[in-house]
Amino acid sequence: MVQPSQTLNITSEVADAIAQGRPVVALESTVVTHGLPREAREMSARFHETVPEWQRGVPAHLAAARAMESVVRASGAVPATIAVIDGSICVGLSAEGLERLASEAEPKKLSVRDLGVSVAKRQTGGTTVAATTVIASRAGIRAFATGGIGGVHRGWNCSMDMSADLFALARSPVVVVCAGAKILLDLPATLEMLETLGIPTIGFQTEFLPRFTVAPDRSLRLQHKAESAAEVACIAHAHWQVQPTSGMLVMQPCPEAFAVDAESTERHLARALKQASAESVRGAALTPFLLARLADCEDGPKMVEANLALLKSNARLAAQIAASL
Repeated sequence: MVQPSQTLNITSEVADAIAQGRPVVALESTVVTHGLPREAREMSARFHETVPEWQRGVPAHLAAARAMESVVRASGAVPATIAVIDGSICVGLSAEGLERLASEAEPKKLSVRDLGVSVAKRQTGGTTVAATTVIASRAGIRAFATGGIGGVHRGWNCSMDMSADLFALARSPVVVVCAGAKILLDLPATLEMLETLGIPTIGFQTEFLPRFTVAPDRSLRLQHKAESAAEVACIAHAHWQVQPTSGMLVMQPCPEAFAVDAESTERHLARALKQASAESVRGAALTPFLLARLADCEDGPKMVEANLALLKSNARLAAQIAASL
């Protein structure tokens, strides 16, 4: 049997924390490679008050990765940003490794199906929620913070386009903390698929489905709710006694002060979807394409700030859950 140490490049800091039972939080890297603007952005005064870890003048994708790691550390856990560098599956990145990933001209977007190819071809890229979940589980990490998960895409009944995130969650014993599913998805169908796959879906201090940068949809009620990180950890332990190979999803709304108006987001999204169709953008390329178009629209600065604010909030909650676990 191949051992994790033979396939994963785990930093000594992360390996020691895992071995000693100290809290560790996995962080995905498509936020760095594909999810955020690659140039520096001017942020509002309110944003700087909320995210004092933010480094001014640094490209947004790199500043976000640094801020998430900083928040995890400040919350008493060890951050383990996961990525593939020159064919090496890295669990934890040095400062130089993070900068290398951020500066890569054409990084790959790596889901579960791509990991073996990326290793064999010595590629460099960011790991999606699906790939990060699988790698975190293999490394022995039980808490993972991200932005919004993928799910069932609109028009799925014609395209069968469903994110590998859902299937990775179903077979990896990891608590994934997110701000719900991205509004660009078919949200009712995504909830149905989570139920079909047997993935516990917990609203953190909410009864309604969070929608990434948009306020929760009050027409979509969640079956379960938790009020504290300790309660989430208790549920996770009980879940793993019954389903030891299955993950759990914890959904926390975008901070209310930064949540973007749903109606205007839908208008911008409709234009982006029309453009994607005209340019035959589909599959793994669709979500980065749509997010980039939304970031460039007139409400783009608000959406970017909302994304960054919820990333910080999720990183902090994941660290608290990791400590309780």
